[in-house]
Amino acid sequence: MTNINLLKPDNKNLPLFLTLGGLFFAFGIFDFYLNNYFNMNITSFLPRIINFFTPLIFGIIGLHLIRIEFSGIKILDTLNKNINTTNFNAALSVSIILLIIFGLPPILNWLILDANFAGDTKDACTGGGACWVYIKVWFNRFMYGMYPNAEQWRVNLTFIAVLVFMTAGFFAPARLRNYLSLYYVIILPIISFILIYFIVSGGSFGLVWVETGAWGGLSLTFMVSFFSLIFCFPLGMMLALGRRSDLPIVKYSSLSFIEFWRGVPLITVLFMSAVMFPMFLPDGTYVDKLIRVVVAITLFEAAYTAEVIRGGLQALPRGQYDAAKSLGMGYWRMHVFVILPQALKLVIPGIANTFLALIKDTPLIFVVGLLELVGMLNLAKTNPKWLGFSMEGYVFAGIIFWIICYSMSKYSQNLELKYKTDR
Repeated sequence: MTNINLLKPDNKNLPLFLTLGGLFFAFGIFDFYLNNYFNMNITSFLPRIINFFTPLIFGIIGLHLIRIEFSGIKILDTLNKNINTTNFNAALSVSIILLIIFGLPPILNWLILDANFAGDTKDACTGGGACWVYIKVWFNRFMYGMYPNAEQWRVNLTFIAVLVFMTAGFFAPARLRNYLSLYYVIILPIISFILIYFIVSGGSFGLVWVETGAWGGLSLTFMVSFFSLIFCFPLGMMLALGRRSDLPIVKYSSLSFIEFWRGVPLITVLFMSAVMFPMFLPDGTYVDKLIRVVVAITLFEAAYTAEVIRGGLQALPRGQYDAAKSLGMGYWRMHVFVILPQALKLVIPGIANTFLALIKDTPLIFVVGLLELVGMLNLAKTNPKWLGFSMEGYVFAGIIFWIICYSMSKYSQNLELKYKTDR
Protein backbone atom coordinates (compact mmCIF):
# COMPACT_ATOMS: atom_id res chain seq x y z
CA MET A 1 0.00 0.00 0.00
CA THR A 2 1.43 3.39 -0.96
CA ASN A 3 1.30 6.56 1.10
CA ILE A 4 -2.26 7.65 1.76
CA ASN A 5 -3.31 11.29 1.41
CA LEU A 6 -6.88 11.67 2.66
CA LEU A 7 -7.04 15.24 1.37
CA LYS A 8 -6.36 14.13 -2.19
CA PRO A 9 -7.80 10.66 -2.95
CA ASP A 10 -6.23 8.80 -5.85
CA ASN A 11 -6.83 5.54 -7.70
CA LYS A 12 -3.70 3.91 -6.27
CA ASN A 13 -5.65 3.19 -3.07
CA LEU A 14 -9.02 2.95 -4.77
CA PRO A 15 -10.52 0.12 -2.65
CA LEU A 16 -9.64 1.88 0.59
CA PHE A 17 -11.05 5.24 -0.47
CA LEU A 18 -14.24 3.65 -1.80
CA THR A 19 -14.74 1.74 1.44
CA LEU A 20 -14.10 4.75 3.68
CA GLY A 21 -16.16 7.07 1.48
CA GLY A 22 -19.07 4.65 1.35
CA LEU A 23 -19.01 4.18 5.14
CA PHE A 24 -18.91 7.91 5.88
CA PHE A 25 -21.71 8.65 3.40
CA ALA A 26 -23.88 5.76 4.63
CA PHE A 27 -23.30 6.79 8.25
CA GLY A 28 -24.45 10.33 7.51
CA ILE A 29 -27.63 9.16 5.78
CA PHE A 30 -28.32 6.57 8.49
CA ASP A 31 -27.85 9.14 11.25
CA PHE A 32 -30.25 11.56 9.56
CA TYR A 33 -32.84 8.79 9.03
CA LEU A 34 -32.73 7.65 12.68
CA ASN A 35 -32.93 11.21 13.95
CA ASN A 36 -35.95 12.04 11.75
CA TYR A 37 -38.09 8.95 12.06
CA PHE A 38 -37.00 7.30 15.33
CA ASN A 39 -35.83 10.35 17.30
CA MET A 40 -32.45 8.69 17.86
CA ASN A 41 -29.26 10.71 17.54
CA ILE A 42 -26.03 8.70 17.25
CA THR A 43 -23.91 11.80 17.78
CA SER A 44 -25.90 13.19 20.71
CA PHE A 45 -22.72 13.35 22.81
CA LEU A 46 -21.55 16.24 20.62
CA PRO A 47 -22.71 19.84 21.15
CA ARG A 48 -26.13 20.48 19.59
CA ILE A 49 -24.84 22.99 17.05
CA ILE A 50 -22.40 20.33 15.77
CA ASN A 51 -24.51 17.16 15.82
CA PHE A 52 -27.25 18.99 13.93
CA PHE A 53 -24.92 19.16 10.93
CA THR A 54 -23.17 15.80 11.36
CA PRO A 55 -25.23 14.02 8.62
CA LEU A 56 -24.24 16.73 6.17
CA ILE A 57 -20.61 16.72 7.31
CA PHE A 58 -20.27 12.92 7.09
CA GLY A 59 -21.95 12.93 3.69
CA ILE A 60 -19.55 15.57 2.36
CA ILE A 61 -16.54 13.65 3.73
CA GLY A 62 -17.83 10.47 2.09
CA LEU A 63 -18.24 12.12 -1.30
CA HIS A 64 -14.83 13.77 -0.94
CA LEU A 65 -13.15 10.41 -0.37
CA ILE A 66 -14.66 8.88 -3.52
CA ARG A 67 -13.83 11.92 -5.70
CA ILE A 68 -11.14 10.13 -7.69
CA GLU A 69 -10.26 11.19 -11.21
CA PHE A 70 -10.22 8.45 -13.84
CA SER A 71 -11.04 5.68 -11.39
CA GLY A 72 -11.93 3.33 -14.25
CA ILE A 73 -15.35 2.63 -12.72
CA LYS A 74 -17.92 4.06 -15.10
CA ILE A 75 -20.66 4.68 -12.52
CA LEU A 76 -18.24 6.37 -10.11
CA ASP A 77 -16.72 8.57 -12.83
CA THR A 78 -20.20 9.62 -13.97
CA LEU A 79 -21.19 10.40 -10.38
CA ASN A 80 -18.08 12.50 -9.81
CA LYS A 81 -18.51 14.32 -13.11
CA ASN A 82 -22.13 15.32 -12.50
CA ILE A 83 -22.73 15.85 -8.78
CA ASN A 84 -19.39 15.55 -7.02
CA THR A 85 -16.97 17.84 -8.82
CA THR A 86 -16.18 19.99 -5.75
CA ASN A 87 -16.90 20.00 -2.03
CA PHE A 88 -19.52 22.71 -2.60
CA ASN A 89 -21.33 20.54 -5.16
CA ALA A 90 -21.00 17.60 -2.78
CA ALA A 91 -22.67 19.67 -0.05
CA LEU A 92 -25.51 20.58 -2.41
CA SER A 93 -25.94 16.94 -3.45
CA VAL A 94 -26.03 15.69 0.14
CA SER A 95 -28.45 18.47 1.13
CA ILE A 96 -30.83 17.47 -1.67
CA ILE A 97 -30.65 13.80 -0.67
CA LEU A 98 -31.39 14.68 2.96
CA LEU A 99 -34.26 16.92 1.88
CA ILE A 100 -35.74 14.07 -0.16
CA ILE A 101 -35.45 11.69 2.80
CA PHE A 102 -37.09 14.31 5.01
CA GLY A 103 -39.95 15.27 2.70
CA LEU A 104 -40.73 12.32 0.46
CA PRO A 105 -42.29 9.88 2.99
CA PRO A 106 -44.79 12.43 4.40
CA ILE A 107 -45.74 13.50 0.87
CA LEU A 108 -46.25 9.90 -0.23
CA ASN A 109 -48.31 9.22 2.89
CA TRP A 110 -50.57 12.18 2.17
CA LEU A 111 -50.84 11.57 -1.58
CA ILE A 112 -51.24 7.77 -1.65
CA LEU A 113 -50.78 5.68 1.48
CA ASP A 114 -53.20 7.51 3.80
CA ALA A 115 -55.38 8.92 1.01
CA ASN A 116 -59.05 8.09 0.41
CA PHE A 117 -60.05 6.95 -3.06
CA ALA A 118 -63.39 5.16 -2.59
CA GLY A 119 -66.72 6.78 -1.92
CA ASP A 120 -68.99 9.52 -3.24
CA THR A 121 -69.43 11.86 -0.29
CA LYS A 122 -67.34 13.86 2.14
CA ASP A 123 -68.02 11.26 4.82
CA ALA A 124 -65.80 8.79 2.92
CA CYS A 125 -62.78 10.98 3.64
CA THR A 126 -61.34 9.78 6.92
CA GLY A 127 -57.80 9.93 8.22
CA GLY A 128 -55.08 12.44 7.57
CA GLY A 129 -54.43 11.72 3.88
CA ALA A 130 -55.71 13.40 0.74
CA CYS A 131 -59.37 13.07 -0.19
CA TRP A 132 -59.29 12.10 -3.85
CA VAL A 133 -63.01 11.37 -3.60
CA TYR A 134 -63.43 15.14 -3.93
CA ILE A 135 -61.61 15.08 -7.28
CA LYS A 136 -63.62 12.05 -8.45
CA VAL A 137 -66.96 13.67 -7.64
CA TRP A 138 -66.06 16.99 -9.26
CA PHE A 139 -64.03 15.54 -12.14
CA ASN A 140 -66.65 16.29 -14.80
CA ARG A 141 -66.87 19.91 -13.70
CA PHE A 142 -63.10 20.26 -13.67
CA MET A 143 -62.99 18.99 -17.25
CA TYR A 144 -66.08 20.65 -18.78
CA GLY A 145 -67.19 23.39 -16.39
CA MET A 146 -70.96 23.88 -16.34
CA TYR A 147 -71.39 22.31 -19.76
CA PRO A 148 -74.48 20.01 -19.65
CA ASN A 149 -73.54 16.41 -18.85
CA ALA A 150 -75.66 15.00 -21.66
CA GLU A 151 -73.88 17.21 -24.23
CA GLN A 152 -70.28 16.67 -23.17
CA TRP A 153 -69.72 14.23 -26.01
CA ARG A 154 -69.73 17.26 -28.31
CA VAL A 155 -66.68 18.71 -26.58
CA ASN A 156 -64.91 15.33 -26.80
CA LEU A 157 -65.78 14.98 -30.49
CA THR A 158 -64.50 18.48 -31.25
CA PHE A 159 -61.20 17.93 -29.48
CA ILE A 160 -60.67 14.59 -31.21
CA ALA A 161 -61.40 16.19 -34.60
CA VAL A 162 -58.99 19.08 -33.93
CA LEU A 163 -56.27 16.65 -32.87
CA VAL A 164 -56.79 14.67 -36.08
CA PHE A 165 -56.42 17.84 -38.16
CA MET A 166 -53.34 18.86 -36.15
CA THR A 167 -51.58 15.54 -36.67
CA ALA A 168 -52.56 15.44 -40.34
CA GLY A 169 -49.67 17.79 -41.10
CA PHE A 170 -47.15 15.18 -39.95
CA PHE A 171 -48.39 12.79 -42.64
CA ALA A 172 -48.59 15.31 -45.46
CA PRO A 173 -46.80 14.23 -48.69
CA ALA A 174 -43.49 15.87 -49.49
CA ARG A 175 -44.96 18.03 -52.27
CA LEU A 176 -47.31 19.71 -49.74
CA ARG A 177 -44.84 20.27 -46.91
CA ASN A 178 -44.00 23.76 -48.16
CA TYR A 179 -47.58 24.76 -47.40
CA LEU A 180 -47.69 23.44 -43.82
CA SER A 181 -47.09 26.90 -42.32
CA LEU A 182 -50.11 28.21 -44.23
CA TYR A 183 -52.12 25.23 -43.04
CA TYR A 184 -51.28 25.62 -39.34
CA VAL A 185 -51.51 29.42 -39.25
CA ILE A 186 -54.67 29.97 -41.32
CA ILE A 187 -56.52 26.81 -42.33
CA LEU A 188 -56.33 24.92 -39.01
CA PRO A 189 -57.61 27.86 -36.90
CA ILE A 190 -60.53 28.33 -39.33
CA ILE A 191 -61.41 24.61 -39.19
CA SER A 192 -61.14 24.62 -35.39
CA PHE A 193 -63.32 27.71 -35.07
CA ILE A 194 -65.99 26.18 -37.31
CA LEU A 195 -65.98 22.95 -35.29
CA ILE A 196 -66.26 24.81 -31.99
CA TYR A 197 -68.94 27.16 -33.30
CA PHE A 198 -71.20 24.49 -34.75
CA ILE A 199 -70.55 21.55 -32.41
CA VAL A 200 -69.55 22.96 -29.01
CA SER A 201 -71.83 26.01 -29.20
CA GLY A 202 -74.59 24.17 -31.04
CA GLY A 203 -77.81 25.79 -32.17
CA SER A 204 -77.57 24.11 -35.58
CA PHE A 205 -78.02 20.59 -36.96
CA GLY A 206 -80.40 19.76 -34.13
CA LEU A 207 -77.82 20.43 -31.40
CA VAL A 208 -78.87 22.31 -28.28
CA TRP A 209 -77.27 25.75 -28.01
CA VAL A 210 -74.89 26.10 -25.04
CA GLU A 211 -73.76 29.62 -24.14
CA THR A 212 -70.05 30.26 -23.61
CA GLY A 213 -70.72 31.15 -19.97
CA ALA A 214 -71.39 27.45 -19.36
CA TRP A 215 -68.09 26.41 -20.93
CA GLY A 216 -65.29 25.82 -18.50
CA GLY A 217 -62.80 23.50 -16.91
CA LEU A 218 -59.76 22.09 -18.65
CA SER A 219 -61.54 22.13 -22.01
CA LEU A 220 -61.84 25.92 -21.82
CA THR A 221 -58.18 26.17 -20.81
CA PHE A 222 -57.25 24.25 -23.97
CA MET A 223 -59.51 26.37 -26.19
CA VAL A 224 -58.15 29.70 -24.95
CA SER A 225 -54.54 28.47 -25.06
CA PHE A 226 -54.91 26.91 -28.51
CA PHE A 227 -56.27 29.99 -30.28
CA SER A 228 -54.01 32.40 -28.39
CA LEU A 229 -50.91 30.36 -29.26
CA ILE A 230 -51.81 30.07 -32.91
CA PHE A 231 -52.59 33.76 -33.39
CA CYS A 232 -49.92 35.35 -31.20
CA PHE A 233 -47.02 33.72 -33.05
CA PRO A 234 -47.58 35.16 -36.57
CA LEU A 235 -48.63 38.49 -35.08
CA GLY A 236 -45.50 38.57 -32.94
CA MET A 237 -43.39 37.71 -35.97
CA MET A 238 -44.85 40.63 -37.95
CA LEU A 239 -44.30 42.98 -35.01
CA ALA A 240 -40.66 41.86 -34.69
CA LEU A 241 -40.08 42.52 -38.38
CA GLY A 242 -41.93 45.82 -38.11
CA ARG A 243 -39.77 46.99 -35.21
CA ARG A 244 -36.65 46.39 -37.29
CA SER A 245 -38.11 48.04 -40.39
CA ASP A 246 -36.44 51.06 -42.02
CA LEU A 247 -39.85 52.70 -42.53
CA PRO A 248 -40.43 55.10 -39.62
CA ILE A 249 -44.22 54.65 -39.54
CA VAL A 250 -43.97 50.86 -39.46
CA LYS A 251 -41.09 50.85 -36.99
CA TYR A 252 -42.60 53.23 -34.43
CA SER A 253 -46.09 51.78 -34.76
CA SER A 254 -44.72 48.33 -33.95
CA LEU A 255 -42.55 49.74 -31.16
CA SER A 256 -45.50 51.57 -29.61
CA PHE A 257 -47.68 48.45 -29.76
CA ILE A 258 -45.04 46.25 -28.14
CA GLU A 259 -44.15 48.67 -25.37
CA PHE A 260 -47.80 49.42 -24.60
CA TRP A 261 -48.81 45.77 -24.18
CA ARG A 262 -45.65 44.91 -22.27
CA GLY A 263 -46.27 47.81 -19.92
CA VAL A 264 -49.70 46.75 -18.64
CA PRO A 265 -50.57 43.69 -16.52
CA LEU A 266 -52.63 40.95 -18.14
CA ILE A 267 -55.35 41.15 -15.51
CA THR A 268 -55.94 44.81 -16.49
CA VAL A 269 -56.15 43.84 -20.15
CA LEU A 270 -58.73 41.16 -19.34
CA PHE A 271 -60.85 43.60 -17.33
CA MET A 272 -60.71 46.10 -20.18
CA SER A 273 -61.77 43.48 -22.72
CA ALA A 274 -64.62 42.20 -20.56
CA VAL A 275 -65.95 45.44 -19.05
CA MET A 276 -64.74 48.52 -20.93
CA PHE A 277 -64.57 47.32 -24.53
CA PRO A 278 -68.35 46.64 -24.90
CA MET A 279 -69.02 50.28 -23.94
CA PHE A 280 -67.28 51.49 -27.09
CA LEU A 281 -69.28 49.25 -29.42
CA PRO A 282 -72.26 50.64 -31.38
CA ASP A 283 -75.73 49.84 -30.10
CA GLY A 284 -76.84 46.34 -31.08
CA THR A 285 -73.26 45.13 -31.60
CA TYR A 286 -72.21 42.21 -29.45
CA VAL A 287 -68.91 40.37 -29.27
CA ASP A 288 -68.84 37.25 -27.12
CA LYS A 289 -66.79 37.52 -23.93
CA LEU A 290 -64.74 34.44 -24.79
CA ILE A 291 -63.70 35.95 -28.12
CA ARG A 292 -62.76 39.20 -26.40
CA VAL A 293 -60.62 37.31 -23.87
CA VAL A 294 -58.84 35.32 -26.59
CA VAL A 295 -58.11 38.53 -28.53
CA ALA A 296 -56.83 40.25 -25.37
CA ILE A 297 -54.48 37.38 -24.46
CA THR A 298 -53.32 37.11 -28.08
CA LEU A 299 -52.38 40.80 -28.29
CA PHE A 300 -50.69 40.67 -24.88
CA GLU A 301 -48.58 37.59 -25.64
CA ALA A 302 -47.81 38.75 -29.18
CA ALA A 303 -45.79 41.63 -27.73
CA TYR A 304 -43.59 39.21 -25.75
CA THR A 305 -43.28 36.84 -28.69
CA ALA A 306 -42.18 39.76 -30.87
CA GLU A 307 -39.31 40.59 -28.54
CA VAL A 308 -38.17 36.95 -28.43
CA ILE A 309 -38.16 36.74 -32.23
CA ARG A 310 -36.40 40.12 -32.49
CA GLY A 311 -33.63 38.68 -30.35
CA GLY A 312 -33.19 35.89 -32.90
CA LEU A 313 -33.16 38.36 -35.80
CA GLN A 314 -30.47 40.46 -34.14
CA ALA A 315 -28.37 37.36 -33.37
CA LEU A 316 -27.85 36.64 -37.07
CA PRO A 317 -24.66 38.06 -38.58
CA ARG A 318 -24.97 40.80 -41.18
CA GLY A 319 -23.46 38.48 -43.77
CA GLN A 320 -26.70 36.47 -43.97
CA TYR A 321 -28.60 39.56 -45.08
CA ASP A 322 -25.92 40.54 -47.56
CA ALA A 323 -25.73 37.01 -48.99
CA ALA A 324 -29.50 36.92 -49.55
CA LYS A 325 -29.46 40.34 -51.22
CA SER A 326 -26.56 39.28 -53.45
CA LEU A 327 -28.79 36.49 -54.77
CA GLY A 328 -31.34 39.08 -55.85
CA MET A 329 -33.86 38.32 -53.11
CA GLY A 330 -36.33 40.98 -52.10
CA TYR A 331 -37.35 41.81 -48.54
CA TRP A 332 -40.03 39.14 -48.10
CA ARG A 333 -38.22 36.34 -49.94
CA MET A 334 -35.06 37.07 -47.97
CA HIS A 335 -36.86 36.90 -44.62
CA VAL A 336 -39.09 33.93 -45.44
CA PHE A 337 -36.41 31.70 -46.95
CA VAL A 338 -33.17 32.84 -45.31
CA ILE A 339 -33.53 35.01 -42.22
CA LEU A 340 -36.59 33.78 -40.33
CA PRO A 341 -35.79 30.04 -40.52
CA GLN A 342 -32.41 30.71 -38.90
CA ALA A 343 -33.70 33.26 -36.40
CA LEU A 344 -36.60 31.11 -35.21
CA LYS A 345 -34.28 28.15 -34.77
CA LEU A 346 -32.11 30.21 -32.43
CA VAL A 347 -35.00 31.32 -30.21
CA ILE A 348 -36.92 28.04 -29.84
CA PRO A 349 -36.30 28.05 -26.04
CA GLY A 350 -37.54 31.63 -25.75
CA ILE A 351 -40.66 30.96 -27.82
CA ALA A 352 -41.42 27.84 -25.80
CA ASN A 353 -40.98 29.83 -22.59
CA THR A 354 -43.45 32.46 -23.83
CA PHE A 355 -45.98 29.79 -24.78
CA LEU A 356 -45.63 28.12 -21.38
CA ALA A 357 -46.23 31.47 -19.67
CA LEU A 358 -49.34 31.93 -21.81
CA ILE A 359 -50.80 28.60 -20.73
CA LYS A 360 -50.10 29.34 -17.08
CA ASP A 361 -51.71 32.78 -17.45
CA THR A 362 -55.05 31.34 -18.57
CA PRO A 363 -56.36 30.96 -14.97
CA LEU A 364 -56.56 34.77 -14.88
CA ILE A 365 -59.68 34.63 -17.06
CA PHE A 366 -61.49 33.60 -13.87
CA VAL A 367 -61.60 37.29 -12.92
CA VAL A 368 -63.91 38.06 -15.87
CA GLY A 369 -66.31 35.24 -15.13
CA LEU A 370 -64.94 32.42 -17.29
CA LEU A 371 -64.42 29.30 -15.21
CA GLU A 372 -61.49 27.37 -16.64
CA LEU A 373 -59.79 24.64 -14.59
CA VAL A 374 -58.57 26.82 -11.70
CA GLY A 375 -61.81 28.81 -11.81
CA MET A 376 -63.82 25.62 -11.33
CA LEU A 377 -61.53 24.67 -8.43
CA ASN A 378 -62.21 28.02 -6.79
CA LEU A 379 -65.92 27.44 -7.28
CA ALA A 380 -65.85 23.86 -5.99
CA LYS A 381 -63.93 24.68 -2.81
CA THR A 382 -66.73 27.06 -1.73
CA ASN A 383 -69.38 24.34 -1.99
CA PRO A 384 -70.77 23.75 1.53
CA LYS A 385 -70.64 19.98 1.05
CA TRP A 386 -66.94 20.01 0.22
CA LEU A 387 -65.38 22.68 2.39
CA GLY A 388 -61.78 22.10 3.43
CA PHE A 389 -60.51 20.20 0.38
CA SER A 390 -58.95 23.01 -1.62
CA MET A 391 -55.47 21.50 -1.21
CA GLU A 392 -56.44 18.39 -3.18
CA GLY A 393 -57.88 20.56 -5.92
CA TYR A 394 -54.80 22.71 -6.29
CA VAL A 395 -52.51 19.67 -6.26
CA PHE A 396 -54.66 18.15 -9.01
CA ALA A 397 -54.48 21.38 -11.06
CA GLY A 398 -50.74 21.61 -10.46
CA ILE A 399 -50.22 18.07 -11.77
CA ILE A 400 -52.33 18.81 -14.87
CA PHE A 401 -50.47 22.03 -15.66
CA TRP A 402 -47.11 20.34 -15.01
CA ILE A 403 -47.94 17.56 -17.48
CA ILE A 404 -48.97 20.10 -20.14
CA CYS A 405 -45.96 22.37 -19.62
CA TYR A 406 -43.47 19.51 -19.32
CA SER A 407 -44.76 17.98 -22.56
CA MET A 408 -44.35 21.30 -24.36
CA SER A 409 -40.89 21.73 -22.87
CA LYS A 410 -39.76 18.29 -24.05
CA TYR A 411 -41.21 18.96 -27.49
CA SER A 412 -39.26 22.23 -27.73
CA GLN A 413 -36.08 20.39 -26.71
CA ASN A 414 -36.69 17.84 -29.45
CA LEU A 415 -37.13 20.69 -31.93
CA GLU A 416 -33.82 22.17 -30.78
CA LEU A 417 -32.03 18.88 -31.38
CA LYS A 418 -33.78 18.35 -34.71
CA TYR A 419 -32.79 21.74 -36.10
CA LYS A 420 -29.44 22.02 -34.36
CA THR A 421 -26.55 22.94 -36.63
CA ASP A 422 -22.96 23.48 -35.61
CA ARG A 423 -21.79 26.99 -36.29
